[in-house]
Amino acid sequence: MDIISAILESSDILRGSWAGVMCGRDLLMKIGVPKEIKSDEYRVAMTPAGAEAMAKAGHQVFIEAQAGVGSGFGDELYTAVGAKMVPTAAEVFKTADMIVKVKEPQPSEISQFKPGQIIFTYFHFAASRELTQACMESQIVAIAYETITDKKGTLPLLTPMSEIAGKMSVQEGAKYLEKPMSGRGILLGGVPGVMPAHVLVLGGGVVGTNAAKVAAGLGANVVLMDVSLDRMRYLDDVMPANVSTVYSNSYNIREHLVLADLVIGAVLIPGAKAPSLVSKADLNLMKHGAVIVDVAIDQGGCVETARATTHKDPTYIIDHIVHYCVANMPGAVGRTSTLALTNATLPYAVKIASKGYKQAAQDDAGLVEGINLVNGQVTYKAVADCFGLKLAELKL
Repeated sequence: MDIISAILESSDILRGSWAGVMCGRDLLMKIGVPKEIKSDEYRVAMTPAGAEAMAKAGHQVFIEAQAGVGSGFGDELYTAVGAKMVPTAAEVFKTADMIVKVKEPQPSEISQFKPGQIIFTYFHFAASRELTQACMESQIVAIAYETITDKKGTLPLLTPMSEIAGKMSVQEGAKYLEKPMSGRGILLGGVPGVMPAHVLVLGGGVVGTNAAKVAAGLGANVVLMDVSLDRMRYLDDVMPANVSTVYSNSYNIREHLVLADLVIGAVLIPGAKAPSLVSKADLNLMKHGAVIVDVAIDQGGCVETARATTHKDPTYIIDHIVHYCVANMPGAVGRTSTLALTNATLPYAVKIASKGYKQAAQDDAGLVEGINLVNGQVTYKAVADCFGLKLAELKL
């Protein structure tokens, strides 16, 4: 027995898929993995290990040539495990029953979708009416990584990228506090005899927790805000002494913006647009050269003046405040991000491919939460509410 077979037999999800193939059931699905085309996106939605597991489960995998190179996976690694390399994204979209991606579909990709095709990726619909409308018109089944839940009510496919984005937010914020980057010229941790920077983290979830840990580890004074008293009690117990928790409301936010050298926007309402916590007027309270890193930009941002930027052009300045609002932060560390993401997504992808999305959702209530659109209708409440669209009943 080879290693992949052993893994398959040890996993309930994969074992069930493999058993179905062995019993002669027709479970074959064509899985397509295009190369990501968003600016400076180096992740890939499936590793060679994932392609091998899919093949073992009885499915065909079609990978666009060079799709994995940005994460360190050459084409030969995919062909060695039975995946078929195809030269263009057009061929991937034309051939596949299910597309597995990383980032939200771009217009040139949406134009190639087929009605009824399953698209499994991050969508962040609430951040864009145009994206939502285009995907509705394409008549796809949109299953969003970011809204799938587990038995604990957490977001298992969003968590690994939130961990990375949280850590990166401080790394990037520290860099843009440097004077050549138009920042205040502040060293985050200070030195003996010189005060460290003040860091304000808005949101005590996965992003905020990881941001606070890194900022505290570098020696900054950190204020971590959230609206959940239970969460703050927990964070107060586990965080270092240089992290203070403060209840999040408009008054307290303004009070701490005055002190902040670096602000991390880390709020999340699953599937919905992020609430606006910092207004344009609030920027006048801040020190010239302070930095805002709005990690919530994928869901529209929690700062009024935030707009999505790219790794090639990551910052802009409004009212003397440096804004860093890169919408795919983890894409810069493609190798780490790809491995972390696919560790979480692969079992779901195999389950959807092997059972079909309807049966898979019947068997997993958390997967139901991931189904945002079906054949032109919105089936996820937060997206419908965001744009005033009719919420359709999900029929499984």
